[in-house]
Amino acid sequence: MTVAIIGAGVMGETLLSGLIRGGRDVADLAVGEKRPERAAELREKYGVNVVSNVEAAGAETVVLVVKPQDMTDVLAEISPHLRAGQLVVSLAAGITTALIEKHIPDGVAVVRVMPNTPALVDEGMAAISAGSHCDEEHLAVAEGLLATTGRVVRVPEKQQDAVTAISGSGPAYLFFVVESMIEAGVHLGLPRTTATELVVQTVVGSAKLLRETGEHPTVLREQVTSPGGTTAAAIRELEDHKVRAAFITAMEAASDRSRALAKDLD
Repeated sequence: MTVAIIGAGVMGETLLSGLIRGGRDVADLAVGEKRPERAAELREKYGVNVVSNVEAAGAETVVLVVKPQDMTDVLAEISPHLRAGQLVVSLAAGITTALIEKHIPDGVAVVRVMPNTPALVDEGMAAISAGSHCDEEHLAVAEGLLATTGRVVRVPEKQQDAVTAISGSGPAYLFFVVESMIEAGVHLGLPRTTATELVVQTVVGSAKLLRETGEHPTVLREQVTSPGGTTAAAIRELEDHKVRAAFITAMEAASDRSRALAKDLD
């Protein structure tokens, strides 16, 4: 096994399918999964070898896609089977490389990753950070894994809580806005299906406009906002209700919670 993924939930399966679509030989992959019905499903769907967590710990690269509260139990299970020179890649929110290193043998490299759910459609955004035993080669391996499902950036680990608040949780904020815009459309008399199509395409088109033009969002917003017009009236209401401040406060809360997760488990 070159790569073993421990944790076959949504993100674990997303990474697995992305690696296969990216051309990785399924014979080089394995999944650690304890539930028999889920193991059977993965074997049938991907032809992948499904093993115990202990067996998965023998891979060159071990990817941990588990809930933060399950991390210490999983590390206790696999730690006796890890060895110096291996790479552990963690996708658990809030879990620091130092916390993981404390529970595994010295010399095992650790990379911390914050992905997000658009990886499901190969438009993910992942930020990676190196642990104390990590070198350029380890980071390159982690980048290669995550690049199969979207974009990857390197950040200092001290910025990971902020990354979690911005891109990790970010899709939920956007879905919340989309929900609100659809409800507004229905309130204004549009059929729900029409309101949904209008809003979804507007979000997709706006994101593409941001990416492809490289313009600052303020410039693009001002292009839509004619003086005394309909958009200006709407923006004024958003500013009056302190929507911008609410977003900043919400993301600060997400960052604080990410930081607290590690302290709870330390």
